[in-house]
Amino acid sequence: MGRGLRRQAPALLVACIALVAALGGTVYAATKINGKTIKVKSLPGNRLALGSVPGNRLKPGALTGSALAPGSITGIQIDASTLGQVPSAVHADNADSARDAQTALNAVNALDAVRVNGHSAGCTPPDRFFAGSCWQSGSSEAALSAPAAALSCATQGGELPSALALAAFSQQPGIALAAGDEWTGDLTNASGLDAYAVFTVTSSGQIDRAVSTATKKYRCVIPLVS
Repeated sequence: MGRGLRRQAPALLVACIALVAALGGTVYAATKINGKTIKVKSLPGNRLALGSVPGNRLKPGALTGSALAPGSITGIQIDASTLGQVPSAVHADNADSARDAQTALNAVNALDAVRVNGHSAGCTPPDRFFAGSCWQSGSSEAALSAPAAALSCATQGGELPSALALAAFSQQPGIALAAGDEWTGDLTNASGLDAYAVFTVTSSGQIDRAVSTATKKYRCVIPLVS
């Protein structure tokens, strides 16, 4: 019996030595192997356990967009403050100012518009633009009483000019008032029912007056939009 134990002693001794060596290697590996001792690219990504490498251990720029799986990062993981303004947002910021600029441009070009809200805009030749309205460049062919002249202008969508405005218009280049005065829309000397006089303007641009039943030529002032 004792002789058998002596025969097994060398084998048992070798086994013990091997066990100690194995345990020692594991301890050495656990205490001596760290990230610095691993060669670059010696470990493929599929050898790392999920979650074993936190994001703060990666160098900036170590992962590019092409290395990420589609849909792996959502808006929740992105810090919105790190993103610049997208082009569509820039256009949205400028939308109101662009709309205001277009409104101003339309206002500048209003005189050149053909229609405004369904109404004709601008002066039709030979009418002339003056004092914000369209003035007939020539006097009427027929001489009428002041009320009849006012009615004629009204049917054309206009009215008789004021005395001072007609006097100023008579001084414009190429404008000549009719001989014998032209009617204006200003009244004077009202003393009773239909007892009034109307201011007139002479061919030389002077202001005069005449009874409303007299017959004189006239010209109408038409609104710019009619």
